[in-house]
This record gives sequence, C-alpha cells and structure tokens, in this order.
Amino acid sequence: MRLLLTLPFLLPAAVSAHDLGFAGLLSAGNQQDLPPILLSAGQPLADAPLELQSGTYYEIEIEADGSQELALEGAAFFRAIWIDEIVINGLEVRPLGLDSVEFDEAGVMEIGFIAIKPGSYALAIPGGGETQRVEITIR
Repeated sequence: MRLLLTLPFLLPAAVSAHDLGFAGLLSAGNQQDLPPILLSAGQPLADAPLELQSGTYYEIEIEADGSQELALEGAAFFRAIWIDEIVINGLEVRPLGLDSVEFDEAGVMEIGFIAIKPGSYALAIPGGGETQRVEITIR
C-alpha cells in the first residue's frame, strides 16, 4: 500500500497517471458519443430521448444550420452534469457552469461532459414547442 501512495511521486515527468491506467472516469472504455442535436427553424431537435448513465463521459455535437438565430436552454440539465470542455471552431472552453447556448449562424459545438445527478431533464429551444425539445434521463 505504501508503494502505491508514493508511486506518482517517483514517476518520470514524461509518464502521467493516465499512461498507467489511472484515468478512471475519463478512460477510453468509459466514453460514449451521443447522437447529434440539430438546431433548425421548426425542425425536431432529436429522433429520440437520451438515456445516460451517471458516471459516464459523453460527447455530443450540437449543430445549427443557420436557418434562424436559435438558443438551446437546459439549466437543470447543465447543473446535473460536469462539463469537461466545449469545443467551438477548434477552440476549447472549460466553463464552470452553463445555462444555455446560442447560435447566431450555422456552426457546430461539441460538449464533453460526465453525467452526474440522476433525474429527468430537457434541452429545448425557447418557445419551440414539444418537437424542439429533447428529453434526457440520467440513471
């Protein structure tokens, strides 16, 4: 046990904990890609509800087709996850929190996150009706 506690301090600088398999939640076997969400005027956001597992790392692409300036709200959902990063045009953002995102023109945003708090949530275009909403369950 003592060796395991001191091992990280004895590693050469070029070897990381990830190289030794200590990545845990961020390990390759614990990552899943979700179907993309499409923001388009009057069109459904997704084909089906999303079922997530607490403790799993997910990546989701949100794509806007530029047909209209559209926002995607989901404050309760964003508070039930830990956001690792948001990638926009190759730029990585590591936010402390998020309430909503908005696209003024066509583009793609990728969000990497860990599902944390079990419950039922939604992401929706404000005022968009039932089809412009995706239901999300974290188990």
